[in-house]
Amino acid sequence: MTSRFDLIVFDWDGTLMDSTAHITRSIQAACQDLGLPIPPRERASHVIGLGLVDAMRVVCPGLPEPRYQDMVQAYRHHYLAGDETIELFDGVAEGLAALEAAGYLLAVATGKSRVGLDRALKVTGLTPHFLATRTVDECHSKPHPQMLLDITDQLGVAPGRTLMVGDTTHDLQMALNAATLSVGVSYGAHPVEDLLDCEPLAIFDVFDDLQQWLIQQRS
Repeated sequence: MTSRFDLIVFDWDGTLMDSTAHITRSIQAACQDLGLPIPPRERASHVIGLGLVDAMRVVCPGLPEPRYQDMVQAYRHHYLAGDETIELFDGVAEGLAALEAAGYLLAVATGKSRVGLDRALKVTGLTPHFLATRTVDECHSKPHPQMLLDITDQLGVAPGRTLMVGDTTHDLQMALNAATLSVGVSYGAHPVEDLLDCEPLAIFDVFDDLQQWLIQQRS
């Protein structure tokens, strides 16, 4: 059987790396530092996947524009103070190697900065697995389709042969906007019921189940 997909594009935070709680706490700490209302956990985690300035606009709407840059700087201070302790989800390193061996093209589309993604790829040793990566520095923030469309264009794969994997509605809505397929993971930032509204093919509770499902598509 021929697989439905040639290219798998992964979100990073909350999909490959277990960073949701750290990002949420860093957003809350940034607001506290600047004397702004501290958002509840659900609100802070909901913006994960957006570009940082867009995320801060959602967390604290209506501020003067320079204040969002202040929030971004405060956030980065807290995030960088602990990012070396963040680990990949169980099964990610082995699963990506298995998917690559099965013939899939792999890529990343993330709301992280280019510096942040490159640092994370180096620390985790995952750089060799990905043929293309896009960050919010180079593209419109999710759910705009540019990240996905840039990747499919670079690798010469039709959107209809591309699968987006993410933990947020921002990821899955981007897939809809780019006319690619998608699957969700339930262990990240957004509730399953919200992910289902974006019409994913499936939702997986652990990365191993996702990897096995993808391998079965090529058998």
